Amino acid sequence: MIPDVSDLDEAYGRTTARFYDAAYARVPQVGKDVEFYRGLARECAGPVLELGCGTGRVLLRIAEDGFPCTGLDASRHMLDALRAKSRFPNLRLVHAPMQRFDLGQDRFTLIFAAFRVFQHLYTIDDQLHCLACVRRHLAPGGSFAFDVFAPNLARMGLAEEPEQVDVRFEQDGESVARHARVRRDPVAQILEVDFRYERTREGAVVGNDEAHFKMRWFWRFELEHLLRRAGFEEVTFYGDFDRRPVAADTSAYVAVAR
Repeated sequence: MIPDVSDLDEAYGRTTARFYDAAYARVPQVGKDVEFYRGLARECAGPVLELGCGTGRVLLRIAEDGFPCTGLDASRHMLDALRAKSRFPNLRLVHAPMQRFDLGQDRFTLIFAAFRVFQHLYTIDDQLHCLACVRRHLAPGGSFAFDVFAPNLARMGLAEEPEQVDVRFEQDGESVARHARVRRDPVAQILEVDFRYERTREGAVVGNDEAHFKMRWFWRFELEHLLRRAGFEEVTFYGDFDRRPVAADTSAYVAVAR
């Protein structure tokens, strides 16, 4: 059963939307994906759909190039944050889960899911439902692209990681420290993350805001089998957004499927 999107939004979206842009502006590994997906949009030269578009970190840059863009997200809070920033008449926003959406007769030359969005699909059924939706909405010859983190074997072997600060930033006159706690289920390949955003002003704590979510981790050939099962005939994997080959020290799997 697919959870109600409003339940997911309250557990994750409200707090995350508030801090997302400021928090990830300081995360070094984030940013390289923008030019990769923007380049794909230019190669495909047609309408673009982003699954899990969030606050528009990637999609707004593609909209700048003039392509008709649709952003889909299960979080109304994230879409509201994007809407507050967007001035593009070529950008449409849709509130729906990525494993259950129907945009009628609309077809896209590029559909993509940036920054590990596909890892929010925890079960094979959800993954296949999403891929079926993608295939229905792809134009002939269109591409589906997404990225996931490449599991670090040593780290995946840890059942828990205690709460620790993973990023600090300034927002609205406050200093914010994001504390992260991680738990892992190696059988289900699921990690659970608790974020606590501790806000201070002039050295005094003025509040804590929490967000909770899960992620499924994938292995490279597991993903390829999944895509083939969903009907994609041509699947290419890269080891990073510069399109280097997958290697032993790869930190991300970047897939392009047709």
